Amino acid sequence: MTETRKPTLLEAFIPVVVLIALLSLSVIFYGDGALGGPNQLSLILATAVGGLIAMRLGYKWSDMQTGMVKSISSAMAAILILLMIGALAGTWLLSGIVPAMIYYGLQILNPTIFLFAACIVSAIVSLATGSSWSTIATLGVALLGIGKALGLGEGVIAGAIISGAYFGDKMSPLSDTTNLAPAMAGTDLFTHIRYMMFTTVPSIILALIIFLIIGLTTESEGAIGDIPQVLAAIDGAFNINGLLFLVPVAVIFLIIKKVPALPALLVGSLLGGVFAVIFQPEVINSVSGVSDNYAASSFMAILNAMGASISITTENAMVNDLLGTSGMFGMLNTIWLIVCAMAFGGMLETAGLLQRITTEVIKRVQSVGSLISSTAATCIFFNVTASDQYLAIVVPGRMYAGTYKGRGLKPEVLSRTLEDSGTVTSVLVPWNTCGATQASVLGVATGTYLPYCFFNIISPFMTVLFGYLNIKIRRFSDDDNQNDKDTV
Repeated sequence: MTETRKPTLLEAFIPVVVLIALLSLSVIFYGDGALGGPNQLSLILATAVGGLIAMRLGYKWSDMQTGMVKSISSAMAAILILLMIGALAGTWLLSGIVPAMIYYGLQILNPTIFLFAACIVSAIVSLATGSSWSTIATLGVALLGIGKALGLGEGVIAGAIISGAYFGDKMSPLSDTTNLAPAMAGTDLFTHIRYMMFTTVPSIILALIIFLIIGLTTESEGAIGDIPQVLAAIDGAFNINGLLFLVPVAVIFLIIKKVPALPALLVGSLLGGVFAVIFQPEVINSVSGVSDNYAASSFMAILNAMGASISITTENAMVNDLLGTSGMFGMLNTIWLIVCAMAFGGMLETAGLLQRITTEVIKRVQSVGSLISSTAATCIFFNVTASDQYLAIVVPGRMYAGTYKGRGLKPEVLSRTLEDSGTVTSVLVPWNTCGATQASVLGVATGTYLPYCFFNIISPFMTVLFGYLNIKIRRFSDDDNQNDKDTV
């Protein structure tokens, strides 16, 4: 058996530094186009550097390959969901569901309250479904179209949608991460959710205040004047009616009933295709290019919508920008990025490089505040390097559980910190599975929406602030019969 040795801190940091340098160059030279190959190749090259260091440490190629394959395998569920989201977006455009959401939304919302309302509505739907991904892929896409039609910037709209969706995901008992964090820390689900409210509610309130201020100070009168033309263009291209909303209601119902995301999204995609056949015959014929055989036309249009790029053309250029989707095909760059990112994380985990860095961090922890801030920093570090929010919860959760217990802190302190920093910051990293997915689904680059994801940015700072100020920090020395009382 080949002898291996532990890496030095310098060796552990080399692949990470190389990755950050390459990704920075990709963004500088390619801008938004970095997702089309440069980011993926940066990850591959950084993985190769990690492989050279792993060989230096005594690891065989078979060990490294096994680690990468295992890491990629852990992301397969997310990849399949991403493909199905592409299919759903296609049939929901084809059937008129998304255009109907935009049509009715433009008549209800106005620029002043739109960002505030978009954040709240996204939070409610995500709380009910337990899925930020499903919320953003369905409601979020429609809200983005409404906001753009109102004349608001796509970055701030996406920021409001993502802020609300991740708040709901974080607080929902149906969410996988909300179940994962307490499992890693050693507490129960509802204790974890109740305890998260202390930091999460102030964070979302601050975010909502900021969105309201932006709305009150944004000038969009010109866009409001265009709304009648936008409504007329949508109404002329689609058969808009309330029955179309039965499809998203059905999907939300399935998710509330704890039907897994993949089959729920598949049902939503297929229902979208059925409703397209029933309500949108002209759109079906236009997309398929076949007009003399409706059965063949319907089959081709639905498959085109699910798998390839389609667009609906009207006389209004603004509306044309809203009525296009890329189906499963449009998700391939994102999937490529996820595969490369997971290979990088698997390589570094196999060689013990990530563990070496985080072990060094734990040595420097002194106070409760520094312990919580170190945990938050570690979660963010794993979101950046391992490129997966689950690893950003699982690995720090395992690393710090003994330390928190040794300091007399109850496990919900750790579970809250994992969610406040691991779950919500994943969407802010362009090459993370969450960041890549939401950028692809919304069609808005991560760097464009990042400055406006106020809830996601505030959350880790809020949990660190509570730690340093010793606010709501539960300890084992507290009276077990008064679990609801916290030290202040």
